[in-house]
Amino acid sequence: MTKKLMYLLGIIITILVGTYFFMKCCSCCGLPTSDTNSVSNTNEETKTPVEPEATSYPFSLKGNGFEFSNNDNFNFKTSEFKYQEPLSENVNKGVVALQQYLDKDATNAVTITGFYTDAEENNSAYPNLGIARANAVKNYVVASGVSSSKLNIAGQLMDSMVPKDSIYYGPVAYEPIVAEDNTAEMDALYLKIKANPLVLHFKTGEAAINLTTEQRQKIADISTYLDKVEDAMCTVVGHTDNTGVRANNINLGLNRAEFAKQYLIGNGISSAKINTSSKGPDEPIATNDTEEGKAQNRRTVVTLK
Repeated sequence: MTKKLMYLLGIIITILVGTYFFMKCCSCCGLPTSDTNSVSNTNEETKTPVEPEATSYPFSLKGNGFEFSNNDNFNFKTSEFKYQEPLSENVNKGVVALQQYLDKDATNAVTITGFYTDAEENNSAYPNLGIARANAVKNYVVASGVSSSKLNIAGQLMDSMVPKDSIYYGPVAYEPIVAEDNTAEMDALYLKIKANPLVLHFKTGEAAINLTTEQRQKIADISTYLDKVEDAMCTVVGHTDNTGVRANNINLGLNRAEFAKQYLIGNGISSAKINTSSKGPDEPIATNDTEEGKAQNRRTVVTLK
């Protein structure tokens, strides 16, 4: 009996000592000491993330004794520069109000500013997505009967914008300004474009246009000049290397010019403002004896008439 009792006492002492050190270890390591505490701590630490509230900007035009505002405006999907359709009746009321403001005084003009965020991808031909959005709105306003010479466009980075279901609501602002004689400015812009036109190079079979920052600015300049100067025209001329039959190259150059024209139209430049033609292999700018020279000759030149 004595041996059995001693054996049982040894087992009990071992269990007690093990429990003591287990509890002390859990306390030091910050581990829960029971299932109840574990559930309690988990519930305290789990928090539901708060969704940021979507932003919305009204169609508002205030200044020079004129005031108009409503909550509806042009809306755009993220990373897109074409506004969502159909437009609400209130948006059309805003366009009418804008025209009324411009008709009120010959010196009245408006700057349309499009907003964009750094998180968006710029798939337009313009320096930033905001300018492209402003240009799309401008084109709609012009189609409603407003002179493009009275409308300026701009882009503004607005990282505070929050979309709802991948749509930005009203990322466009309208600022009344005083119209000024811009003849000298447009003359300077014309000389700038003519001296350094937009040149697009095509690889064999290429069906896309990828623009550099400098090329995007050139398209913005051309678009501005076409808007501000009555009867201004844009020319798009296709060129090729001398490989193959000349007649085929003339057609190839024209196809490239038409491809560039469609790209410009897709970015808001009126088709009526664009003339296309082809010089084929007749005006090389480099030797056709090397592949590098041929690559330079396969080009489309976009400039002003």
